Order: sequence, then C-alpha cells, then structure tokens
Amino acid sequence: MRTSIAAACTALIGHCAMAQGTDVTLYGVVDLGLRNGSGLSASNAPTAGSSHSLGSGIHTTSRWGLRGSEDLGGGAKALFNLESGLNADTGAPANATKYFDRASWVGLQGGWGTLALGRQTTTLADAISPVDPLAMRFASFNPNIGVTALSQHGLGIEYGSAGANSGSYRLDNSLKYTGRFGGFTARAMWGLGEVASQASALSSRGVGLAWGADGFVVSGAYQSFNDANKRSLDGTTLGVAYQWGSVRLAANAGRNKAETAAGRFTVQRVLSAGGTWAATPWVDLTAAYYKVDRSRTGAADDGYGRLVAFAEYKLSRRTKVYAELDNTRWRNGFQGAANKATATGISAGVVHTF
Repeated sequence: MRTSIAAACTALIGHCAMAQGTDVTLYGVVDLGLRNGSGLSASNAPTAGSSHSLGSGIHTTSRWGLRGSEDLGGGAKALFNLESGLNADTGAPANATKYFDRASWVGLQGGWGTLALGRQTTTLADAISPVDPLAMRFASFNPNIGVTALSQHGLGIEYGSAGANSGSYRLDNSLKYTGRFGGFTARAMWGLGEVASQASALSSRGVGLAWGADGFVVSGAYQSFNDANKRSLDGTTLGVAYQWGSVRLAANAGRNKAETAAGRFTVQRVLSAGGTWAATPWVDLTAAYYKVDRSRTGAADDGYGRLVAFAEYKLSRRTKVYAELDNTRWRNGFQGAANKATATGISAGVVHTF
C-alpha cells in the first residue's frame, strides 16, 4: 500500500508534518498457523512432551513497517526504514524492549552506493538471505537464521550492540555501506559499542560480497563481534543458489567461534542444502536439510539434523495457505537428557502481505 507521508502518519499517530516529495510505503506481513509438535514446545524448544499451539511467523515473520525515500536531485536520495516484529496470535510486539526491533535506520543513496545509520541487519544476515534453502522461511526454527546468522546463537552473552544476549542478527548504533557494481554487491559494516572509555567493547565489524548472473547467486560474509568484556565472536558464511526454470537449488556453509569465558570456546557449524519447485503457477514445494555441529571446551561434541518441508498454495498475489512438516534428530544429548531424542512437527496456516 502506497500513501503520502501525511496519510501514513495521520493513521498511525494522528498528526505529522508533511515532507513534500517524500514517498512512503506502509507494509507488513501477518502469518498465523496451527502447529502440533512432538518433542518440541510451543516455542520449538526441546521437550519431553508435545505441544499444540497457534503460532505467528511459521512461514514468514509477522511484522509491519514504514519505508520511504526522498529525491534529493542529481541521482541522490534520502532513505529510511522503521520495522517492528509482531506476535500476530496475541497482538503483542515481538520485542517488549524495542518498538522498532527489526529496523530503525536512515541513510543516503547515490551512484556510489548506500550508507545507512541505525539498527540494521549484519552482513551475515544479508549474505544468508539469497542462498538459504528455505528462502528464509520459519525464522525461529531455521538454523541458517538462528545459528549461521546468529539470530539465536544460544550463547547467553551480548555480542555486538545487539541489545540482547540471545542473538546478534541485528545491531544498534551501526553504519553499513552497500554498493552494487555490475553483478557484484559489496557490503561493509561497523557497529559502535558505545561503552564509555572502552571503544572495542560491544563493537562489531563485517564485510560481505555477493555475485549474481544467469540464474546463479554466490553470497558470503564475515563479521566479528565483541562482548562487554572484549571477548570475541567471529562468524562466516558462504552459499550458492541457482534458478533453473521452475526449480531453485541452494546450499550454504556457516561457522562461528565464540570465546564465552577465559580460555573457553564454542564453535558451531551449519551445512544446508535444499530446493524449491514451482510445480504450478499456484503451488510451490520446498524441502531443505540442515546439519548443525557444536563443539565446546570441556564438553562432548553434539548437534542435530533437521529436515523441513513446505507446500504453499497461492490464493492471490498477496495471500498464501501453507502446510509444513519437520523432523529433528538430536545428537549426543544436545536436547538435554530429559527430552526426546527425535522431534517432529506439523503446521498449517495462512500468510498475507500488504
């Protein structure tokens, strides 16, 4: 839905000064589905029992946002993006501590590229997006999003200015440059920790490079993060995708290594592969497999394998119904001794974009 900035602001907060020449888009996704899990809780954590729930964001994360641009002349633009996650099943914000938890940035764009300042995704997250076998579906359950791109790293420490100790998929107080040169896209990011008298604490630096042509996409990135005690987390990812007629194939390898205490490290690796087949103009079938390995100082190696499949039927350009199946096999007690060694899930729902 496109509207003037005056109409958008009036609808949202009642009044706003209109900036002439600014184009603003109000957009969003509402996704709700019924889910049954065996060996999984309603939040998809390992458990000894089963769960029945109405879940938000099984197919695509529920959200709403505003993005806009103003033509500054000479090919230059001013840009902004504000985006907030939504638990559509309850109407509550996804993050109680940040209103615009998914994006809050302003930037400038020209022939030289784009420079954005604020809360935004890391180079790891940007690199994963075009080569994830599930095409970024089921974000809370997708190991490429959770582990490779660090949305749910499970380390219990804030690395970079993430604003949380659960993940580092997005960073506050960051600057990111994106430049497109022919078939190449280059990115560089600097996250300011803003810890008094400690310039490197909670800071982050990253670079990424992608290339696309003739149906191929190759995408990779590296990003380093510091915690408040200047201990480091380093993440890398490299993947490829190929569109061949009605079939899209994708594979990716990711790795991260974190110092969690003096002389103690956690290393996590994710290998993934899968594909999507547009069986008809209205039906897409997707399947992907993820292998996650974890090594920790002083502990036995463990991990899990996860198979996820989606079937989607397009009711319109903006609305789909979907069905999902998943199977997770934990290795060496990754799930905890009291929980099931194998977990399964089945979901069905509807997703609408606007």
